[in-house]
Amino acid sequence: MEDKRITKTKKCLKNTLIRMLDKEDFEHISITDLCREADISRITFYSHYGDKYALVNEIFNDMLEIGKEKYYRRQSENNPKKHLVTGYVNILNSILDVYYERYDFFRHTDPEKNPYLASRLCSIILEMVELHTDHLQRRLKLKYSPKRIAGFMCFGLLGFVNESHEEKIPLDKIREEAEQLLTDVLRSGVVTEEGKGEK
Repeated sequence: MEDKRITKTKKCLKNTLIRMLDKEDFEHISITDLCREADISRITFYSHYGDKYALVNEIFNDMLEIGKEKYYRRQSENNPKKHLVTGYVNILNSILDVYYERYDFFRHTDPEKNPYLASRLCSIILEMVELHTDHLQRRLKLKYSPKRIAGFMCFGLLGFVNESHEEKIPLDKIREEAEQLLTDVLRSGVVTEEGKGEK
């Protein structure tokens, strides 16, 4: 278990970085400015992180763990029979929960403004979806590799969510429509060799 002082210092650095993203893109935030804003010495920073990428990667990893917990809880609560569609919907809703709960951070993952943050977001979403798809492969014959299915699901849905934001569609409507779109795709039988997707 991490010492409370270390946890407090890391939390301060993470929160400061997120606040700074309101004014500056990630590439232009320096360790010096970050430490000044957080009122933490550079020596303290480097005792916890090798660089700012390690700091932001820990933020993403924290979110990934929260997302996985939400997904496993949903699976045990509403998908004990491991239905294909319900499983992917559980992943979608777990990702969207984390995304909107921490929108203060995730709104900075625009690929044009912060390409590194956008890339990391895509990689953790891919990891979650691939994890689920890999479990499916053990009991269903899939038409494509888990990696390819995850890529299709992630980039398609991420694009859908981003474009919905551009069109100023309310968050609850985005979630409802993304869930419907995902359900329609999966029920069409495009993922499994057996044809139509399960409920």
